[in-house]
Amino acid sequence: MSKEPVAVVGIGQTRHVAARRDVSIAGLVREAARRALDDAELTWADIDAVVIGKAPDFFEGVMMPELYLADALGAVGKPLLRVHTAGSVGGSTALVAAGLIAARVHGTVLTCAFEKQSESNAMWGLSLPIPFQQPLLAGAGGFFAPHVRAYMRRSGAPDTIGSLVAYKDRRNALKNPFAHLHEHDITLEKVQSSPMLWDPVRYSETCPSSDGACAMVLTGRAGAARAPRPPAWMHGGAMRSEPTLFAGKDAVSPRAGKDCAADVYRQARITDPRREIDAVEMYVPFSWYEPMWLENLGFADEGEGWKLTEAGVTELDGDLPVNMSGGVLSSNPIGASGMIRFAEAALQVRGQAGEHQVEGVRRALGHAYGGGSQFFAMWLVGAEPPPS
Repeated sequence: MSKEPVAVVGIGQTRHVAARRDVSIAGLVREAARRALDDAELTWADIDAVVIGKAPDFFEGVMMPELYLADALGAVGKPLLRVHTAGSVGGSTALVAAGLIAARVHGTVLTCAFEKQSESNAMWGLSLPIPFQQPLLAGAGGFFAPHVRAYMRRSGAPDTIGSLVAYKDRRNALKNPFAHLHEHDITLEKVQSSPMLWDPVRYSETCPSSDGACAMVLTGRAGAARAPRPPAWMHGGAMRSEPTLFAGKDAVSPRAGKDCAADVYRQARITDPRREIDAVEMYVPFSWYEPMWLENLGFADEGEGWKLTEAGVTELDGDLPVNMSGGVLSSNPIGASGMIRFAEAALQVRGQAGEHQVEGVRRALGHAYGGGSQFFAMWLVGAEPPPS
C-alpha cells in the first residue's frame, strides 16, 4: 500500500522573546496550537492525536511536562506522544507526526514543540562536568567552536564569514514579527566588533535564549482538500543519528547529516539540490554553521560553502536564500527551533511568510540538528503534491 500524502494545513508560532512571564508552559504551547488551528480553520475536536517535543527536561527543571499538557493541547482522551532528540527535536517531532498521517494511523494530527528557557539556564545546563566532557566549555558554543576552527583550517575560509552570516540573519529577522532579536541598528561593523566568546565565535554570531513555541496541523489528502488555503506538501522527510564521539567521526561534516539529506532527496527525487531547491531554513545556532551545513547538505562541494555566503548567494534576494526568517541566530526556543525551521519552509511554499517571503518558492528544505552534531532531522516541502 502506498503512503498517504502529508499536507501542512495550519501553522502557528508565538512571538519569541527572552522571557514570557505572562504564561505558563501550558499557556505557551496552547497559544501556538490555537494559532495553527485557526490557520487551518479547525477546532480541537478535529484533531485525532497530538505529538509534542522539547529539548532536555532540565532546561526548565520540569520532568515529563507532556504529562500535564494534555488538557492545554486538546489531547484528553486522545493519543499524545512525546519526542526528544536534543536540539533537533522540533524537526523530529514534526516527522513523527507526519509518519502517523503517512501510515494512515490518524487523519489529522497536531504537532507542537516549545522551550521556556527563562525558567532555567541552558548554557550551564549544557556545561556537563568531567568525565562527560572537557572542562570549561561554558555551554554549546565551547563545544562547537573547535569544530568551526577545524572547518576554517580545512576550507581556508577567511575569518569574516561568520559575521556576514550573522549580519544577514539579523537583517532578515527585522522582517519577521515573531523573531526574538529585532536589532534595528545592526551593522556589519557592530557584529565584527562584538566581544569574542569562543574563538572564533563572537557574541553577535550566537543565538539568543528564547521562550517560544511552534505548532502545525498535518493531514492527508482528504483534509488538504478541505483546507481554506493552499497547503505545503511533504515531498520527503528523514532522521539520522550517530554517536557524539567515535573513532573517525567528522565533526565538521557529520556522516549522519549527509545520509539524512541524501534520503530526503531520494524521496523527493532531487538530483541537484543547489538547482532544484528554492530556499532553505537551516539550523544555524552559531553563524559559521551556515557554510558548514551548505556543504553537509550537498549545496556546495567540500570547502566551498563559505564562498556561497561571501558571494551573497544565501541572502534573502540571493540565488539560494538561507534562513529567511532570521533563523536560530535570531530566535532560539531550543525545543521548538527545529520545528520553526520546518514551519518556515512550509510558509514559504504556501506563500504566507509575509515580509520575508521569497518570490516563486516551489520547494523548500527544513533542517534541524542536535546534541553533539549527532541527531539530524529534515524535510522537503513543496507547493504541489508529491509525485506518486
